[in-house]
Amino acid sequence: MDEERQLYPFRLCTIEDKYAWGSEEFKLADLGYRDTLIRDGFLAGNSISEVMDMYMDAVVGEKVFGWLGRQFPLQLKYLRIDGRYPFMVHPSDEVASQRYDLLGKQKCWRVLEASEDARLYLGFREDTDAAALCDACAAGTLTELMNVVKPVPGDMFDIAPGTVHGASGHLVILEVSESSALDFLVWHWGDVADPGQFEESLDLVSALDFIDYRKYTQPSDRVFSVDVLHLDEPLDFSSDRFDAFTLFSCLRGSAAVRDLGQEGGEAHVFHAGEAVLVPADCTRYTLVPAAADTIVLEIHAIVPDFSELPMK
Repeated sequence: MDEERQLYPFRLCTIEDKYAWGSEEFKLADLGYRDTLIRDGFLAGNSISEVMDMYMDAVVGEKVFGWLGRQFPLQLKYLRIDGRYPFMVHPSDEVASQRYDLLGKQKCWRVLEASEDARLYLGFREDTDAAALCDACAAGTLTELMNVVKPVPGDMFDIAPGTVHGASGHLVILEVSESSALDFLVWHWGDVADPGQFEESLDLVSALDFIDYRKYTQPSDRVFSVDVLHLDEPLDFSSDRFDAFTLFSCLRGSAAVRDLGQEGGEAHVFHAGEAVLVPADCTRYTLVPAAADTIVLEIHAIVPDFSELPMK
């Protein structure tokens, strides 16, 4: 890789893992065991972690890099569920940092498809405790403790760290999350796991002290922003407003990103189900609809304002 060459919008290769319940399609991941590749341009074939090692804050922005370092901070994937998705839980940044020297995992689920019988299980319907949770898992009755939601396409749900969650039926979900491999398996419906299905997962016992046993409420704090753009005309952007990267995910139609900082810059076209990462080094660019009724998610990391934190 050549440090002197200017960065450009990255189209990304998909990594797919198949399971009994469906599949995970990683659109952007920097996890070590899952590391997406750049699709085209002079960096084609390099992983996002390799690009981060070489270009550092030019990819994510000075503030994000100063906060999180060389790991790309966000992860994007599709969950294609046909059956029963296992119940999982993830730690906060504080717990993950203290125990594993990793990021925690806050999530956002955007529902793209949902069958009539599809259900999401998000947190508990009433306050409970660790003993009741373990008893329900052993008895196969965990769903009776859960807050049950009947999803429809277009729904968006924030899943805070500590929230037990699962799903069933036919669903296509776009998941935005912190970049973390800390997946704790709570319950897999009593099924025999596929070989390798939970090999990267940690167990329930290790999660009992950070699970949120309170009645579920939709969280309000995020470490990333997710905005829906109904793209009917070109939009001009400047990374100066964030001093950070922008991640675009196309939900419907197709769009093109053109770097305005490069004379005759190439149009990087992406279609429904694909994503483009615009590095912070691309300070001016335009997003152009390439099909009617195009819908795109615009995703950013939110960096805490440490100047406003109380002194210890």
